[in-house]
Amino acid sequence: MNFEGPYKIPRNWVWTRLGEVCLDPQYGWTTSAKAEGKLHLLRTTDITSGNIDWYTVPFCKKEPPEKEKYLLKDGDIVISRSGSVGHSHLITNPKEAIFASYFIRFRPLINEKYLAIFLKSPSYWNSISEKSLGIAMPNVNASKLKQIPLPLPPLAEQHCIVARIEELFTKLDAGVTALKKVRAQLKRYRQAVLKYAFEGKLTEEWRENHKNELEPAAVILERIKEERKKTAKGKLKELPPPDTSDLTEIPEGWVWTRLGEIVTDVEKINLKIEPNKEFIYLDIASIDNCQQKITNPKKHIGKDAPSRARQLVKSGDILFSTVRTYLKNIAIINEIYDGQIASTGFCIIRPHSLLDNKMVFYWVQTEEFVNPLNKIQRGTSYPAVRDFDVFTQFIPLPPLAEQHKIVEEIERRFSIADEVEKIVEQSLKQAERLRMSILKRAFEGKLVLQNPNDEPAEKLLERIKYARDQKFKPIKSDEY
Repeated sequence: MNFEGPYKIPRNWVWTRLGEVCLDPQYGWTTSAKAEGKLHLLRTTDITSGNIDWYTVPFCKKEPPEKEKYLLKDGDIVISRSGSVGHSHLITNPKEAIFASYFIRFRPLINEKYLAIFLKSPSYWNSISEKSLGIAMPNVNASKLKQIPLPLPPLAEQHCIVARIEELFTKLDAGVTALKKVRAQLKRYRQAVLKYAFEGKLTEEWRENHKNELEPAAVILERIKEERKKTAKGKLKELPPPDTSDLTEIPEGWVWTRLGEIVTDVEKINLKIEPNKEFIYLDIASIDNCQQKITNPKKHIGKDAPSRARQLVKSGDILFSTVRTYLKNIAIINEIYDGQIASTGFCIIRPHSLLDNKMVFYWVQTEEFVNPLNKIQRGTSYPAVRDFDVFTQFIPLPPLAEQHKIVEEIERRFSIADEVEKIVEQSLKQAERLRMSILKRAFEGKLVLQNPNDEPAEKLLERIKYARDQKFKPIKSDEY
């Protein structure tokens, strides 16, 4: 079926539709998954990474009566029709497996790699966005997928296009892998900076030059304890006595203490008292745990306040998520969010005014602080720790002047890492744009040279129609 497509293609190409170059599409088998069995059940979540790890693909709870009808074969293409709508995967060397009902299977009658690559292209995704249905759960059906326009080159040119794209993508993927490696190294570098900072190594020379000027941290700690006792009016909760025998050795003038010994109380409030007052609500979803910043806060009025919206925060407070602590949903409150409301899913750490709160902020991001909490999380579906668990963790306390210097040294090094990371992220985005540009050129007929001696695609389409009518094997070479 020839028609005028959305853009111009070479003379010996032809516009057709997805359904015209495949056998009739088929919906998958409806059943639930189980951990063990004989017949694998491929789900949409198994293709999202771009590769299928058959060791993690579950098994059918109930096998179809006609197993052969649903068995995946080499060269099949499955397309997700709901959820991650439009995402596709070319099946190669499958285990004994069938595909779940959220998939639609297409069996190409052309070069299956050409079609699989087209299903990653901007042209395809434009068509998908136009044909997606629904709001909460976009979806497409087989009839709509069959109508997606496809630029069809001669068969020999399909092979050339695939080979050229694979060559270019191999080089591109190598560059992306290298960039991701740098990003991972930056993450390790930041942790190394924090480790050295709280071992006193970043300020070693500075400390030696100022050793006669520094008030020992133990003196500050005693002052904080005295102030807390006066403020608490006899209601101060006693923490377990510290045992520092297994902790890292710290410089002279520093002291180990529990986090709870150096913080002040946070006020709990009832927002229903002012039902029409608007406030900014900080929950775990508000935190960017890559940048350790608040990036996506919500707004509510008192009468619609979530049940967890109960903690009044101040500038300088530290939000530390007690749920899945290994994710490090941690951020510091700046002036913008002063006086706003945080979820009880956070432990609010409010360092005493005699301390540098940023130093505490950097300490609670360290593996030394977080790992012990990871080990004592309770619950399986919603693993969490208590505020008490957070406050009983240890913190190395330097003299106040050195606290300021530690923050300065950390931020100086982090600022360099941030600049490198920006370049990495920009390069990754550029690589993705280049990938899309390659695909765009490929399906406009601009990636490889046309051979005037190739059989025109219109002739190929006639043979494909005959093969579809007769249900012949796919036309993937010049054998017909």
